[in-house]
Amino acid sequence: VGMPQEVSMREVYGKTLVELGKENPDIVVLDADLCRSTMTQLFAREFPGCFFDCGIAEQNMVGIAAGLAASGKIPFASTFAVFAPGRCFDQIRMSIAQPGLNVKLVTTHGGITVGEDGTSHHAIEDLALIGSLPGFTVIVPADAIETAQAVRVAAGSYGPFYIRLCRPKTPLVYNEDYRFNLGKAVTMRQGKDATIIAIGLMVAEALKAAANLKQEGIDCRVLNM
Repeated sequence: VGMPQEVSMREVYGKTLVELGKENPDIVVLDADLCRSTMTQLFAREFPGCFFDCGIAEQNMVGIAAGLAASGKIPFASTFAVFAPGRCFDQIRMSIAQPGLNVKLVTTHGGITVGEDGTSHHAIEDLALIGSLPGFTVIVPADAIETAQAVRVAAGSYGPFYIRLCRPKTPLVYNEDYRFNLGKAVTMRQGKDATIIAIGLMVAEALKAAANLKQEGIDCRVLNM
């Protein structure tokens, strides 16, 4: 309600960080020289003393975030999905996952949504890597509305989180009445013939596919996992 049909998840992420910063002085944000792309620059403008640009040094960013978490802060650390966990897997494993520290990794530009940037920037292994680590809660929001709520849930829940966002604006699949429930699949469409299970921006695509299948007489359920 009151929002355009397509909304940027990463922009909503940046705005939600600003809201959280106003509510909780323990919120700190780190980035690896990509704040204009991850939209953490919105937080940096409002809270320059609580923002740390670690440069092109993702391993150091993870270590600093772990130290801040061990000191009682709630750090959100962001970069592109291809760089975390890709470039700093060992640091995430040793400094966040194994000690179970309260670090929130929020990455943008996930999957192949950065097509024109080439295969070096296509994050297709990140979920497999982060899913192999103990203790991480992994969330891939379906739209901007779910993104805002997932970020808030992460801020209010102790332990390591990995939230994966994409670059382009994406269709809204929820309205403002939606309430995110951690660990529960959401039935987006009922159906008796087949089920499509999707995450992230593929939820909107799954709903389109189900509508097309309906024209062929196939009643397809869609779940947002």
